[in-house]
Amino acid sequence: MNTYKTTQWRVATQLPILRHFFLGCSLFLLALPVMAQDEAASQATSDKPVRSTFEGTFLLDNQSVMVPVKGTFEFQIQHRFGTMGIGVKDLFGMYAPSNIRLGFAYAPIDKLSLGFGFSKKNLLLDFSAKYGLLKQYEGWRMPVSVTYYGNMAINPSAAEDITIYHPSDRISYFHQLIIARKFNKWLSVQIAPSLSHYNLQTVKTMKNDHFAISFGIQAKVKESMAIIFNVDQPITQHDQNNPNPNMSLGLQMSTSGHNFQIFIGNFDGLIPQENNMYNDRNPYKNWNDFSYQTASHFRIGFNITRASNY
Repeated sequence: MNTYKTTQWRVATQLPILRHFFLGCSLFLLALPVMAQDEAASQATSDKPVRSTFEGTFLLDNQSVMVPVKGTFEFQIQHRFGTMGIGVKDLFGMYAPSNIRLGFAYAPIDKLSLGFGFSKKNLLLDFSAKYGLLKQYEGWRMPVSVTYYGNMAINPSAAEDITIYHPSDRISYFHQLIIARKFNKWLSVQIAPSLSHYNLQTVKTMKNDHFAISFGIQAKVKESMAIIFNVDQPITQHDQNNPNPNMSLGLQMSTSGHNFQIFIGNFDGLIPQENNMYNDRNPYKNWNDFSYQTASHFRIGFNITRASNY
């Protein structure tokens, strides 16, 4: 068979295949509008905002991604007992000196909550704002929720400190961007980079600014009960006195208006810039012997919130 006849034979045998191929492509292109309409209809029915990514506005020592709805007034109690190192002699720190904060927050408009509080340690006064930037949807229009949280704290007890040169030296700030995703009915995860700033750094070997990143989990074991975990990992490296990570593990119980968290953690601060900048308790130290030295780095704490809508 010469080259011309060979070419004719190949074309003749491939023409039916090519016709079927182009016919299939044409039918597929014609079906695209119908498929797009079906997909859009399906997305319209399933693409709804995700509710209750976390059960409360706190996640241990951090804020959660949740912002209360408009008109919600929230009363907050945060308590940190003494360290557990002495053991039963002071009931694992419950009889030891403790730190407590009372706080209040109100949502005047949708997505915004404003608050203030006062703490026993250093007599701190803090003012905060929390704003929901993005909301997760069940479809893929928005896969995560994003919230900004910031505060300003004033240390009145430093008024007589000789290192204070100006009233603004008593002020510190905290900024955090909280990114969270609810994967299913029982698991929610958030990651939150943060910046702590002190106008006057009293520890001379440390910088005024400190970057950190936190990672938190809420895993439900029942509808109203969950295991919660959080770790704050320092990023900024100071000349000396680098802070330790904050680590905590606890149990959360929730109702429609109350949220109660009890946990064990290695921090005693009640505003986030204190814990991120000055935590001197190492959560990884002495784990090999599980002795009192290990327990001396941890303390029992709890958070209680009561929310009412007006």
